[in-house]
Amino acid sequence: MTNVINYLAAEAETLPLEGGNSILLPKSYDIVWSIIPLVVILIIFWKFVLPKFQEVLTEREDRIKGGIQRAEVAQAEAKAALEKYNAQLAEARAEAAEIREQAREKGKLIEADMKAQAAEESNRIVASGEKQLVAQREQVVAELRQEMGQNSINLAERLLGGELSDSTKRSGTIDAFLSDLDTVAPAGK
Repeated sequence: MTNVINYLAAEAETLPLEGGNSILLPKSYDIVWSIIPLVVILIIFWKFVLPKFQEVLTEREDRIKGGIQRAEVAQAEAKAALEKYNAQLAEARAEAAEIREQAREKGKLIEADMKAQAAEESNRIVASGEKQLVAQREQVVAELRQEMGQNSINLAERLLGGELSDSTKRSGTIDAFLSDLDTVAPAGK
């Protein structure tokens, strides 16, 4: 201890800036008192700050990895949903094409049915018209025969100057005249 005192006393005999200070190398007591707080700060940093920092970094890394995994899962789900959507779309298009084809076939069947009904109705109308024409023709022929028969009787009475009394003669004469008319009419056509 006496050595320390002697050393300090020897140092005290010189003025502080007399010995010459080095700018690059500080005094030893400055170095010691600088290293002690640095070590204390490093120990505190090592014990308390660094573990929290590592924990935050690990948590962030886990979140990033989890986010990447969730993104990959979401991308896989989106891809599966897209494939499912495309499959449903293709199925819907095929179904729509099938429905259109069935509608075309039904349309053709309806069209054919309508044509058949129209032809049937047309044939029925034509047949009905022909029946009416035949009936009207027979009625006109009957009326003409009766009228011509009466006219021929009147003409015969004028020619003969008397009345035809016998009804059999009358009907025989009328029938012969009318059958002569029937044979003459087709030749004129």
